Amino acid sequence: MAWCGETIDRRGFLKAAGITFTAALSPRALMALERADAVYASGFRSPDGSFGIATVSERGEIIDRVALPARAHGMAYSAAAGRAVAFGRRPGKFAMVFDPAGRAEPIIVTSPEGRHFYGHGHFSPDGRLLYASENDFDGNRGMIGIYDARDEFRRIGEFDAHGIGTHDMTVSDDGKLLVIANGGIETHPDFGRTKLNLDCMEPSLVLIDARTGALIQRHGLPASLRQLSTRHLDMDGNGRIWFACQWEGARNAMPPLAGWFSKGEDIALLSLPEETTVRLGNYVGAIAVNRREGLVGLTSPVGGTAVTLDAKTGVVLKEEAVRNAAGVAPAARGIAVSSYDGQFNQTRSQVAWDQHITLLK
Repeated sequence: MAWCGETIDRRGFLKAAGITFTAALSPRALMALERADAVYASGFRSPDGSFGIATVSERGEIIDRVALPARAHGMAYSAAAGRAVAFGRRPGKFAMVFDPAGRAEPIIVTSPEGRHFYGHGHFSPDGRLLYASENDFDGNRGMIGIYDARDEFRRIGEFDAHGIGTHDMTVSDDGKLLVIANGGIETHPDFGRTKLNLDCMEPSLVLIDARTGALIQRHGLPASLRQLSTRHLDMDGNGRIWFACQWEGARNAMPPLAGWFSKGEDIALLSLPEETTVRLGNYVGAIAVNRREGLVGLTSPVGGTAVTLDAKTGVVLKEEAVRNAAGVAPAARGIAVSSYDGQFNQTRSQVAWDQHITLLK
């Protein structure tokens, strides 16, 4: 999720949460909240194997937890709606809507017959609609499901994503565009998470009209990069869309792993230094833009690396070894990073953090 100005600081979150929420916190959790400069949400797995979502300070201290029925992947958050949504990991059939401030009971949303969630979604700027990436698995096409946040998140329609393996998506700041990363990989729940078309993948990046679903712009990749799955994306304050990729081809290849494009422009693939590409291990698992500081963060669990780029030039500003690096999000200063083995910035917890972090703001 992009950085759009101020975070929920201690006073902002406390005001939104109210007395009932804070009274239920343990002294340790309340202390973590009181000294927090920013508050995030991330999926986790507990040592007993159960799954949940935690609200977390920028130090990595857990403030509160919400139980999940199964493992989640990505999340969406809307300050206007006052709700966050955790999407089940592909091929997940559930999404759970919850209030990070604990003022409302969670709502479980189930994908319709013939569809499953792909793990990502985004709210409209006014918080009235939730868009979710979905798979029409028998039709082998990506879809964007549309849910009414004012009516218990009832599904009210869908748009064609104009690609297959639809994964991450976002919405432009003015709410007029949906931006979609089609990973290009065919899957079917009958085969679990098996990738069925690695020899003939069709990755693409798409812009569609958020009102009508009409295709505005579609970018494929050249034949030599057909196995470069366009998976995750984020948008900066100038409308530039950053995307991150995972390579499904030969291990000794050195493909570009990130790039950007804007409406009306072709994509530009980022030429990272060779040593950086090697450290990323041909796999970028998450990407996030810090708008205020003009930064882009990338993480790779395969390479155990977190990379910070200049959002104007794409120049590498910082590389950090983070074993099992997972989520990335904008921080008050720089980039917040989590790991699958419990590290969240300065703090290590007993939980295993999942692949994505969402800034609550």
